[in-house]
Amino acid sequence: MYYYSHGAGSSQAPPPNPRRHRRRTHTIHRLADNDLVNDLAPLLTPEGRALLDEVRGTDPAQELAVATRLRRDHPAELVSAALGQARLRQRAVAKFGAADAERMYFTPHGVEQSTRASVATYRARRFGELGVTSVADLCCGIGGDAIALARAGIRVLAVDRDPLTAAAARANAEALGLADLIEVREADVTEVDVSAYDAVFVDPARRGGRGRIFDPEAYSPPLSWAVQVATSAPHAALKVAPGVPHEAVPDVAEAEWISDGGEVKEAVLWFGTEPGLVRATLLPGPRTLRSRGLPNPAVRPVGRFLYEPDGAVIRAHLVAEVAAEVDGGLLDETIAYVTADELRPTPYASAYEITDQLPFNVKKLKALLRERQVGILTVKKRGSAVEPEELRKKVKPQGPNSATVFLTRVAGAPTMLVGRPTG
Repeated sequence: MYYYSHGAGSSQAPPPNPRRHRRRTHTIHRLADNDLVNDLAPLLTPEGRALLDEVRGTDPAQELAVATRLRRDHPAELVSAALGQARLRQRAVAKFGAADAERMYFTPHGVEQSTRASVATYRARRFGELGVTSVADLCCGIGGDAIALARAGIRVLAVDRDPLTAAAARANAEALGLADLIEVREADVTEVDVSAYDAVFVDPARRGGRGRIFDPEAYSPPLSWAVQVATSAPHAALKVAPGVPHEAVPDVAEAEWISDGGEVKEAVLWFGTEPGLVRATLLPGPRTLRSRGLPNPAVRPVGRFLYEPDGAVIRAHLVAEVAAEVDGGLLDETIAYVTADELRPTPYASAYEITDQLPFNVKKLKALLRERQVGILTVKKRGSAVEPEELRKKVKPQGPNSATVFLTRVAGAPTMLVGRPTG
């Protein structure tokens, strides 16, 4: 096993009753930090749409002045809702792109939990390659995945129990001209008949009142229910957290970890594809590394090059496949850094040329960086308790040159490796 993250522990909550999935509460939904709203209807009126166009791109620092001016001609609640929606749209640009985000409708949870458009587009393409023409999208949220599926020509039933969320999904389908392909239904997903659809996609809620949920059986609905639904359909995909334990993956499923721009976004369990396969997919591309059942690489001395595998590769436990590609070995049996004597570029890992190897010693590192006139310092760590910013403050880099320092272990010993990217 390799160290690949520094996440928090998980609490073992009892499995929830799937029949209580996203039950109705009297919680007041927020469309902005201080703006309360219970539905989107006012924003969907001609007056609301015109107001949204007017407040588009409003600088947060100018919101008070803009609100004061607009309230002379519009209801105060509508002005607050429009400004709150404009703020959410600005946040959503990173996931959906400006062209879509400026036309869509969001909730705070929808912005945080929706799938990035690039990932949803990739998944929709996979469904299409499987010959899927219709999908039941359960726990659809604001409709990010439904939009990607519809744009791939796939008919979608989008289901969510929460009234405001379902309203946002319906409004988004209409705003993007996809209402003919997307039927939005406000319902409990456990009570929906999906037998008429080629495939099922389930995106369970993985956040609770205390933050992220790490136990798959504490998802809403729980993973076991989602697997039961998935195995009843010709094809299915279940979106799960990237940290899902490998032992929680059913034998009949394919497990895929996806990163976008080097950042791990999610894991997906596929049904009706290749049972037992593990893969890491890197976007843009896509580029996919498939498991070959290789044994863990041997530990070897530090070579001229260090390879840092993509996070999806590490989460998928495919470091051995990367090591085989570059003819390398591990720095330490528990650390996901690969070292090799030759440079063999691979899309699945970033390569660095190592110039210096030091036992952990801040004074020696500081002297070396001063001698090299390093002022632009990148600090990476894996298997070290030292925080990068703490080290930067101690070494006080100065000068025109740049370097990368790896805080890690080599054959169990705390070590500092100094190098530079090869690309």
